[in-house]
Amino acid sequence: MKDVVRIGIIGAGFARTTQIPGFKNCEGARVVAIASAHRDHAAEVAREFDIPSVEEDWRAVVVRDDVDLVSIVTPVVTHCEMTLAALDAGKAVLCEKPMAMNADEARRMMERAKEKSVLALIDHELRFLPGRIKTRELVQRGDIGRVKHVQVIFRSESRANVDRPWNWWSDVKQGGGALGAIGSHVIDSCRWMLGAEVSEVFCSLATHVRERKDAQGQLREVTTDDEANLLLRFHDGELTEGATGNVSLSLVEAGAPQNEIEFFGSSGAVGVDELGEIRQARVGEGGWVIVDMDFGELAAGMIDSGWARGFTALSKEIVAALREGRTTVEGAATFADGYRTQLVLDAARRSNESGCWERLIANRSEK
Repeated sequence: MKDVVRIGIIGAGFARTTQIPGFKNCEGARVVAIASAHRDHAAEVAREFDIPSVEEDWRAVVVRDDVDLVSIVTPVVTHCEMTLAALDAGKAVLCEKPMAMNADEARRMMERAKEKSVLALIDHELRFLPGRIKTRELVQRGDIGRVKHVQVIFRSESRANVDRPWNWWSDVKQGGGALGAIGSHVIDSCRWMLGAEVSEVFCSLATHVRERKDAQGQLREVTTDDEANLLLRFHDGELTEGATGNVSLSLVEAGAPQNEIEFFGSSGAVGVDELGEIRQARVGEGGWVIVDMDFGELAAGMIDSGWARGFTALSKEIVAALREGRTTVEGAATFADGYRTQLVLDAARRSNESGCWERLIANRSEK
């Protein structure tokens, strides 16, 4: 068994609140290097978390002999180039979601990972939240019968403040927007829990805050969506029969945040919220019953959320796999999963542009 898994981080934003505290919480792991487009920010994070090396260029992290895993926590537009470079250097890779700018990039990443035979995962940490795992178990063993409908609500005011500055998240050319950031989690969760692919998608995107000031105080157009609404249809399978989905995502809604996914079947329903609290219902009973749950561990330094608890668990599984020389983590989202999700996201964008349903067939999509 490998004594220590050495980790290189690319990106110092989300990594500061999630990836780095998560990995520091793992036995047999050490973050050895960090790089960011803003070196001063990377240096500040390195001091905070006692990371010994700050690199000027992300490429320097990728080629370091003392890096086993590269964690890519950067704008989406950079994912493909960084991932391919890390894979070519023989490194294991954890890539933030959404996987890529489009399915063509995602396919290249998937094929290169298969060629190199290394651990390569997408950071869909919600798969490791105990409440999500239990919900999947209930759905998969048929507790609610054949699934007819999926309902997803994500509500946040994180981008409602018009004074929030313009950055890459406001730029569609860099991969920002609610559909990619949150929609990728939704599609992955549906696929993982149902074991069924999306067959058709209809999507409407909206931008409610249309301008923001950049770092120089200049107003710039926001070209990304801060609201996304999707209708889904799923292929029939062991768990699904004529199943549909209704997804509402907003980052500009005031009030208490909400992140819930519910499954409605022929004999009942089950839903799980942000932290993993589960409720169940039976047809004819007219009410919900709360399922007692352990919400899982939260690594020190993290703000409590489902994402944080999910990553606390996922990071331990990644480190354990690498210490044991494994190239897989049971239940984690692979690059093949990321590619399938990207196909749906691409189809959703085309639907928004055309105003029509988009049908997905095998490894491609068509109107």
